[in-house]
Amino acid sequence: MLVIGLTGNIGCGKSSLSKILKDNSLDIIDADIISREIMSNNKLLEEVFKVFGEDVKEKDGTLNRKKLASIVFSDDKKLVALNDITHPAIKNEIKRRIKDIENKGRNIVIVDAALLIEGKFLDLIDKLIVITCDEKEQLNRVMHRDNSNMDEALNRISSQMNQDEKVKFGDYIIDNSGSLEELNYKANKLITYIKENWCE
Repeated sequence: MLVIGLTGNIGCGKSSLSKILKDNSLDIIDADIISREIMSNNKLLEEVFKVFGEDVKEKDGTLNRKKLASIVFSDDKKLVALNDITHPAIKNEIKRRIKDIENKGRNIVIVDAALLIEGKFLDLIDKLIVITCDEKEQLNRVMHRDNSNMDEALNRISSQMNQDEKVKFGDYIIDNSGSLEELNYKANKLITYIKENWCE
């Protein structure tokens, strides 16, 4: 089975591209969804509370994701600490889901993960799609989407690998600086490319 990674920095439209691919009947494994799901694991939660304190704990014992995000996106060391806790569990779950999809007789699966390169998940995939966009457009999208100020948005952007570095790992690059209509067109070209060039 062909396992294709899909990655891109915040605000570049990775989720929009993932949705288009899903709408075209491609199987998607979404690392963000897995990340949220594993945070209901009591053992992992306790580890997060131990490292980040009661500040990130809601009264009902659940995780205050917004508070945690504000901490890790303004401190590189704390982001590394969080990733050290969560990434092994995310990777194991991605592996399990790849196997499940393969057992259903499917021949392509897309692993959608913002930190696919940084999280050392490259060994799980055969090919990598990187979605990028103009830096000014990226900043505007992040501020608008998260209702954040410029400093908050820049913190989130700078916490990720530089786009130019990420592109070096890619087998297929999509520039998503334009409209959703343009992205739809590029997604259809990508699907054709996958079928003609990556599928045996």
